[in-house]
Amino acid sequence: MSELAEPTPLAELTTLGVGGVPERMLVAEDTDELVAQLTDLWQSDEPWMVLGGGSNTVATDDEIAGAVVLIRTQGIERIATDEGVVLRVQAGETWDDLVAYAVENRLAGIEALSGIPGSVGAAPIQNIGAYGQELSSVLLGVELLDVETGERSHVPASALGLGYRTSVLKRHGGADAERDAVVLSVDLLLTEAPDGMGRPVAYTQLASALEVELGDRVELTRVRDAVLRLRRSKGMVLDPSDRDTYSAGSFFTNPIVTEQASRVLPADAPRWPQGNIDETVTVIPLDGSSDVVAPPPIQATSQREVKLSAAWLIEHASIPRGFHLPGSRAAISSKHTLALTNQGNARADDIAALARFVQARVQSEFGITLQPEPVLIDIEL
Repeated sequence: MSELAEPTPLAELTTLGVGGVPERMLVAEDTDELVAQLTDLWQSDEPWMVLGGGSNTVATDDEIAGAVVLIRTQGIERIATDEGVVLRVQAGETWDDLVAYAVENRLAGIEALSGIPGSVGAAPIQNIGAYGQELSSVLLGVELLDVETGERSHVPASALGLGYRTSVLKRHGGADAERDAVVLSVDLLLTEAPDGMGRPVAYTQLASALEVELGDRVELTRVRDAVLRLRRSKGMVLDPSDRDTYSAGSFFTNPIVTEQASRVLPADAPRWPQGNIDETVTVIPLDGSSDVVAPPPIQATSQREVKLSAAWLIEHASIPRGFHLPGSRAAISSKHTLALTNQGNARADDIAALARFVQARVQSEFGITLQPEPVLIDIEL
């Protein structure tokens, strides 16, 4: 078992730059070692947590009880099938390194997910997605280590309860996951692209950046480069010289509410229908860059759901970019209202206080409670 003599503060291992020192810290560099470490911990009843890239974690600055296991397992196995190419990827691989590998090897399906920080093992937990591509569209399954039984098993994607930025593996607001297990590896089904062309572009902002039409196919390398530029413009690619990038990405998920509930919002509030869309609904562009659906005539029996823009709700609750509470080193990003940032020496309590303020303002203004996207460790909102 590989144990660090001096545990590293989580503030040095998370992109938000907050988090205390754990009592113990273990490092797993291969899957068998990871399984052995976790099994020993579970048999001892010692408190534990696993940490991959640290990009979606907000932890208390107090001492963290028990052991933190750093997942550093590596390996990408390529398996040819009749349907495409399966990549079996170890959980400790860096997600963006995997995307770069896929693009370099002319494998399409995750090119628009470039620049997302964190590890491969965290991707299905969060069910990541961006710029018109979703992990769920290429995820075949995962290998899990079950906490209760200690058994390893391959689980199909259909059994993971994948939804908008969620799965049965995710801890919501500090609550336990529906399925208590650790991801050991991930299987992705990608498409061979001998011509180097990616999947059809499915996001208006990306199409605009590429100067193409929705549905056009573009070279994988061009898509990746364009997505990285877009993410950098929003402070979503870590840059040591830019404090706006010291964040956990989007701190709040876009709320999904019933169509009827959304009608309390102003008419110009962005709405994205979920599921089937009535053909009579008119699609109107917002600033020429987003596909936003105007609410159709409501019927008493309608329970259709729509996704709202958390960024719009925050901005229209009078919280501008760059906002911070007096005396706090935590702030809303100056580039993107969904990102809560560490402007230097912020503490976890500063981040939590700002998050609670944002939630309270949006709740007061619109009656909608924003839900945090990151995993919270000994922090309550």
